[in-house]
Amino acid sequence: MNANQTYIIVNLTVYSENETYKNGYIKVVDGKIAEVGPFSQYKQDDATKVIELSPSYQVIPGAIDVHIHGAANADAMDATSTALTTMAQTLPKEGTTSFLATTMTQSTEAIEEALRNAGEYMTNQLDGLAEVVGIHLEGPFIAPIRKGAQPLSHIIDPDVALFKKWQEIAQNQIKLVTLAPEQPNGLELTAALKESGVVASIGHSDALYEQVDQAIQAGSTHITHLYNGMRGLHHREPGVLGAAYLRDELFVELIVDGIHSRPEMVKLAYNQITSDRMILITDSLRAKWLKEGTYDLGGQPVNVNETTATLADGTLAGSILKMNDAIKNMMTFTDCTMEDIIKMTSVNPAKQLNLFDRKGSITVGKDADLVILNEDLDVEMTFCRGKIAFTKENS
Repeated sequence: MNANQTYIIVNLTVYSENETYKNGYIKVVDGKIAEVGPFSQYKQDDATKVIELSPSYQVIPGAIDVHIHGAANADAMDATSTALTTMAQTLPKEGTTSFLATTMTQSTEAIEEALRNAGEYMTNQLDGLAEVVGIHLEGPFIAPIRKGAQPLSHIIDPDVALFKKWQEIAQNQIKLVTLAPEQPNGLELTAALKESGVVASIGHSDALYEQVDQAIQAGSTHITHLYNGMRGLHHREPGVLGAAYLRDELFVELIVDGIHSRPEMVKLAYNQITSDRMILITDSLRAKWLKEGTYDLGGQPVNVNETTATLADGTLAGSILKMNDAIKNMMTFTDCTMEDIIKMTSVNPAKQLNLFDRKGSITVGKDADLVILNEDLDVEMTFCRGKIAFTKENS
């Protein structure tokens, strides 16, 4: 099906931006949502193709993964268009229709290759695949003591001039930067990011609460993978975690695989932060959608089993989490609603990345980024900008 075809999706629950229709329909024209509402209001048109589904199915807006390194043996740091295309082909299987190609701490040369590649890739993306909507620069401006799986040898202090050079190389497509604001020049870089319209995220950081407060004043609006790579909560020092809980200025990422944070801590975070500020991410590696084995992450071997990816010393090294599994886990751990899920996977990331005018919800005029889930919350079909990107029956 071409993106310029007209069709309707009927006979399922539609979670539109402002209302849920139990027996709803969506009309798509030229890759955009043209109509949405109860099927009783649809005006029949014999020329329009009809996609009729099970009443037990539901359609939600496609997920926007703001923190993902790789999948299906591809990684943003491979610095090839083939790698990004592989990711863009694979992610619709799990309900992701847009993503930030996420780099990691490496040599400046390797980072620059990845940035150049992603910037060029974005100028000529293919229809019917998940859309790269920008770049997430994770590191190298982080705290060595909170490095996690980021290689220590390539960590450097925040550098405004270097970032500006990298942004030029990336054709101004860096949309989010993870940094430790307490490091030398961290607040200066945070302010420069805010001024240039880039999201400044606190992550891999050992900042005290007061330092986080300074970062928020300088322009930080985001927290990278809550609990992991940050100063934790103490009753005399709230740290980064305490700030994430308490500060309404911050959107907060969470990896809901039950491993990076056990279910009780996911529920605690959700109860405190709520779906108003939380963003579900995968932080996944090239090993996602592959068999168990040993894979590469920034030149380091990563051991992968059915659930977990670790370095040789046991350090967690990203995830193999699929977005639809994150959704299932979140609903199981917290009893949240599908409306909450949509906020955490679509609305919040779209608003944070300034994309809500064209993505993040099912409403007239937006891209037809749609995910159809069955009664078990498995992905049945995914549409990327109006074109079928995945069907379960053909997988």
